[in-house]
Amino acid sequence: MRQTDITAVKEGEGLELAVLESFLRSKLDLPDGTLELKQFWAGHSNLTYQLSIGDWEAVLRRPPLGPVAPKAHDMNREFKILSELQPLFSPAPKPILFSDDESIVGSPFFIMERKRGIVLDTSFPEGVEVTPEVCRSLSQTMVDRLVELHAIDYTKTGLVEISNPDGFMERQVHGWIGRYERAKTDDIPEAERLKKWMTEHIPESQAPTVIHYDYKLNNAMFTYDLTEMVGLFDWEMSTVGDPLADLGAAMSYWIQHDDPHLLKHGLGKPSVTVNEGFMTRNEFIEAYAEKSGRDVSNMDFYLTFAYFKLAVICQQIYFRYQKGQTNDKRFAHFDQFVKTLLVHGASVIEE
Repeated sequence: MRQTDITAVKEGEGLELAVLESFLRSKLDLPDGTLELKQFWAGHSNLTYQLSIGDWEAVLRRPPLGPVAPKAHDMNREFKILSELQPLFSPAPKPILFSDDESIVGSPFFIMERKRGIVLDTSFPEGVEVTPEVCRSLSQTMVDRLVELHAIDYTKTGLVEISNPDGFMERQVHGWIGRYERAKTDDIPEAERLKKWMTEHIPESQAPTVIHYDYKLNNAMFTYDLTEMVGLFDWEMSTVGDPLADLGAAMSYWIQHDDPHLLKHGLGKPSVTVNEGFMTRNEFIEAYAEKSGRDVSNMDFYLTFAYFKLAVICQQIYFRYQKGQTNDKRFAHFDQFVKTLLVHGASVIEE
């Protein structure tokens, strides 16, 4: 990741370095020196740290502090997914080790390789000449890598053992509605309308594929010349399911220049995808359809569901903030962003 994504460890989120270093040395061949710890600040969910001893580097990933939803933040599952996919999909980080010994960092965790490159979020690094051609190329790279991921034959991997693609969208719709109800803090009319519409319009799923399910620009890492994707992170929600659900989720994160103000600024500064040259959502979907050969005529459903799903994720974070399980001030106004996402999801139906 970019150096600017790294900060000193946040108050209350530190790790016992002596305990962690002792564990790592018992499992890995490490150089002389003292373990140093920094934190990646950008995530809203799991806690991710940079570990370094001399010239050795790695990344540690663990669940957020406080109670977590059942089956959420499953470190062992994410480790297994990376173990199966990394040999077949080079942007996935190489997993190094997993531990369920909670005495080390307070929870199960895993260690993975530290990749180097550029992660784009709300701005380009200094010195990069931003042209429409560069933005178009980045868009196409995102399309191409998603198509590549969906082309992996999951039946030849261990993902078969931890996935159940039959009835995927049915379970997804009802499952995310249930998550919303459990984390609900306000009555939002659009939520009720969306729940009813989605349950009545679940399409027949396409042939299942590996899906990342959190595929977005700031989860990707590019070479320093921005021509190739060298990293793709946050595989927690990855599974085998309908590839169009993955495309829909990706598009719910993909902001374009003419989106409503609150959608663009709900999490702060808008994504770089508002710049001239980046594909619109429709262009991205059409490029995916052309490259993959898949029928995307039902994308209105998948995009509506994706906005609802993203709203639920933000609602769960806001619920944790309201309960005092996190004191991160970035989450104080997530309720407004939740409403914006639900309203926007409802507008897709109207269109």
